[in-house]
Amino acid sequence: MKKFQLILLILSASMILQVAEAQDWANLKRFQEENSRLPPLSKGEKRVVFMGNSITEGWKRINPEYFQNNPYVNRGISGQTTPQMLLRFKQDVIDLNPTAVVILAGINDIAGNTGPSTQKMITDNIFSMAELAKAHGIKVLICSVLPAADFPWRPGMEPAPKVVELNNALKAYAKENKITYVDYFSAMVNANNGLKDELGTDGVH
Repeated sequence: MKKFQLILLILSASMILQVAEAQDWANLKRFQEENSRLPPLSKGEKRVVFMGNSITEGWKRINPEYFQNNPYVNRGISGQTTPQMLLRFKQDVIDLNPTAVVILAGINDIAGNTGPSTQKMITDNIFSMAELAKAHGIKVLICSVLPAADFPWRPGMEPAPKVVELNNALKAYAKENKITYVDYFSAMVNANNGLKDELGTDGVH
């Protein structure tokens, strides 16, 4: 009997730990304090929020003045996938009352960072973010996923064709819904549908 109770206790402790770790799966706490410290919008100020992953987060690290000298708010989190971004979209975008949001997402879904994803799963999440923004009067800019021929952290997945297909879907949606589409891909792709060597250090960033 005691052995059975001990097993139950261990299992319960394990489940509690898993729940605790999963409670902030979307990293909601990451920007909560920064969001609370944002000053109220001044008259005529047009705030822009950049929602994304490591490309967006790294932009602020490499060129902080771009965000410091403009009413731009960087809400990129390295490694994030679109379902994680969708979960934090209200607190990290909508609640900040921006004029516009720039969405750059999808590459980590293709890499399987939070599990397998189909193109429809990815586009559903991105389109949901766009619809939420539009419903709150926020202008939407959807960015193409940057080219990638391989992932250094998960080699052998051959992501290039999936990136092309995803970008085609994003571009078509943007056109159909009169949303601005920012085409990074065409300017950064090499002959193998990967990232040009001079534009990155690992084929992705």
